[in-house]
Amino acid sequence: MNTLGGQQVVCFGEVLWDVLPTGAVPGGAPVNVAYHLQKLSKNAGVISRIGNDKNGDDLVKIFSDFGVNTQYFQVDQKYNTGLVYANSNNKNEVVYDIVMPSAWDFIELNDASVNLAASADYFVFGSLAARQPVSQATLLALLEVANKKVLDINLRPPHFKKDLLELLLHKADILKLNESELDIISGWENDAANVYQKIDGIKQKYSVDEVIVTLGEDGAIFSNTSGTFTHPGFKVTVADTVGSGDAFLAGLIAGFIDGQAPEVALNFASGLGAFIASQHGACPTYVLSQVDALIGDVNAQK
Repeated sequence: MNTLGGQQVVCFGEVLWDVLPTGAVPGGAPVNVAYHLQKLSKNAGVISRIGNDKNGDDLVKIFSDFGVNTQYFQVDQKYNTGLVYANSNNKNEVVYDIVMPSAWDFIELNDASVNLAASADYFVFGSLAARQPVSQATLLALLEVANKKVLDINLRPPHFKKDLLELLLHKADILKLNESELDIISGWENDAANVYQKIDGIKQKYSVDEVIVTLGEDGAIFSNTSGTFTHPGFKVTVADTVGSGDAFLAGLIAGFIDGQAPEVALNFASGLGAFIASQHGACPTYVLSQVDALIGDVNAQK
């Protein structure tokens, strides 16, 4: 396990195996984000929990070898390492069967995780990790000490409840969600006619300064206090979409850390997300020159 000084990003939540039709691959939104941040030379650690089993041991080894800080992976003596059975539908969307309970449902609060969350520049968390009381209580405690809080909504029925989601939304400084998730949340109390009105309604209701909406092959929208920025997306041949949104978020956070203009950060994040969609699994082996080449090739054709 590696230790990192000057921690920039901490990701909280599930670490697991995505069991795809082509085989099992390591995953979980928090570690996916951390993996891609490491590829972008950003220090990233994960607060999670694995079982005392081979699946857990393998995840520690894999992500440690990737350069992700795994020293905050807790080990559960009762519950197994998480598994998710994933299959693609006819729209290239992934449908998930998420095993419950899993070890990551029981992430405990301790001094080490509190200190880590308080010292990081960004704290990335999702709604899925709050589906069970233990991890939920730990998350809420860490949100009290975290700095810039990034909520990556992950609405996987039946693993969410409106009242808890609204609590998490009120805690967030930055919100990322896809178009269907935007429709669900906006529809609770808002009859907005278009995506921009829905974004504005959420920003106002939950006091979220920055909202990011991914639109699949149609690109993304980023709205902050200075304006709204759009990107048409990059067209690629999709292998699977597992982890493409996590890669997108990592690319955007890396841009924020580097002080990039919103348009620049959004362009690279969109390219990284598209590239990962062209690969199998959430954490494929790649070098940044491959992403730059995709962005360059597409831009050259415009």
